[in-house]
Amino acid sequence: MGDLRKLKDLAISDSGFVFDPYSGQTFSANATGLAILRGLVDGLGREALIARLAEEFEATDEDPDRDLDEFVSVLRQSGLVPHDFVLEG
Repeated sequence: MGDLRKLKDLAISDSGFVFDPYSGQTFSANATGLAILRGLVDGLGREALIARLAEEFEATDEDPDRDLDEFVSVLRQSGLVPHDFVLEG
């Protein structure tokens, strides 16, 4: 699944406040983003994350896929996952 050390060290509150101890940056994540972050930290693969999103948010088949891809892209741009990070399984 790639190097997720930075994600595992994030301070993530239930309200969506996220603190990166490496850069000192703070972020806000919505409920979908929080579910994705927690799933990644828990070691879930792509299919398990999509299933979790579909179950938690009662989304259509396309929404969880798109939401996951967009959020992982934001994580890449923020340097929280490696640029070549690919979520498998």
